[in-house]
Amino acid sequence: MTYEIRTPTPGAAGPAAGSPHGGGRGRLVAVSDLHVRYKENRDIVEGLRPESDDDWLLVAGDVGEFVSDIRWALSLLSSRFAQVVWVPGNHELWTPAQDPVQLRGVERYEHLVDICRELGVLTPEDPYPVWEGAGGPVVIAPLFLLYDYTFRQPGTTSKKEALARAEKAGVVCTDEHFLHPDPYPTREAWCRARVAETEARLAAVPEELPTVLVNHWPVVREPTRPLWYPDFALWCGTESTADWPRRFRAAAVVYGHLHIPRLLTLDGVPHQEVSLGYPREWQRRAAEPGRPVQILPLPTVASGTPGSPA
Repeated sequence: MTYEIRTPTPGAAGPAAGSPHGGGRGRLVAVSDLHVRYKENRDIVEGLRPESDDDWLLVAGDVGEFVSDIRWALSLLSSRFAQVVWVPGNHELWTPAQDPVQLRGVERYEHLVDICRELGVLTPEDPYPVWEGAGGPVVIAPLFLLYDYTFRQPGTTSKKEALARAEKAGVVCTDEHFLHPDPYPTREAWCRARVAETEARLAAVPEELPTVLVNHWPVVREPTRPLWYPDFALWCGTESTADWPRRFRAAAVVYGHLHIPRLLTLDGVPHQEVSLGYPREWQRRAAEPGRPVQILPLPTVASGTPGSPA
């Protein structure tokens, strides 16, 4: 049985009952950065299947850029896994000129949420479900937080200085051209709004329940340390969430974006990057590409090796 965490209301006795998803024999697994516009990656997604009928799949963003590609991938995966949980990455939020869907910013995000609801895929806008399989009960908290340019390099004290340094180093994220924050004036303003809203929701989770935090961008800065281009960290998260794994009792943190698949344990909390990445990246790795990473029950996994940024 699964349950949904809802914001408490006066007289509420506890979480409201949700829909059953298997008998607790499955695993909670995760992938991200599927980038299905590449044929090689699309072929991998077509081959993704659960090991049991009770497996849940966390999809930590960057499925693709075109709305039709995102719908295709999430439709396929939701037909195979007992439950799919999706969070947006920066690529889903782009508005490419070639995409027939020209929605921008919040409207584009809300359009993707509507598609997910058609498919039965959970999003950051839905009540948090509780994983009751092996390693549970644990609240699954899909997050959409963006970034606010606070992952700056030493010697820079403002967004303006940090962006100037990054541009001089030849590092400018494509988000600056295609990720529009409408109706917010800036991406960091949108980030601040998302952080405030999400923090309040997490604070309402019953204290006896641990969480699995799922976000496209890392929620702490440490995973960005091995980036080949350190200035790229500007587009990788926000300092305002640095204490969230401890505050919100994270049993695990799941993220993507960096294309550095590995496990980091920070303050006793496993932070698992689950990205597939671009063909040129995964083709040089020894591991089977696209294989979902087990999150719960907690596996014993050796840390990975640094790679290149998204």
